[in-house]
Amino acid sequence: MNELILVLAAALGTYSWRFLGVVLSGRIRTDSEFFQWISCVTYAMVAGLVLRIVILPVGLLAQIPLFARLVCIGVALVVMVWPYRPFRGLVPAILVGAVLMVGAGLHFVAPA
Repeated sequence: MNELILVLAAALGTYSWRFLGVVLSGRIRTDSEFFQWISCVTYAMVAGLVLRIVILPVGLLAQIPLFARLVCIGVALVVMVWPYRPFRGLVPAILVGAVLMVGAGLHFVAPA
């Protein structure tokens, strides 16, 4: 019975914020300075977390040498700002970075 109450309380908290978002979404200007600031803060937080994972990794990622991790991130960054479509943007950069990081892991960590 306690679990049911906890699930209902969590659902109420989650769906009440979603409902409030739907109600207020028509009144919010996404081109305002406030949303530009939020966008900048969001990108900075994501960049900081990615760099923290790359520079100070834990687990299997820590077994990959730092230079290999930085090369993977550098290539992904180049893909992100590549001037020619369709090989530019966030999704191709994430895919390229992930594939390169897996390849580096297989190269440096996999048993011989």
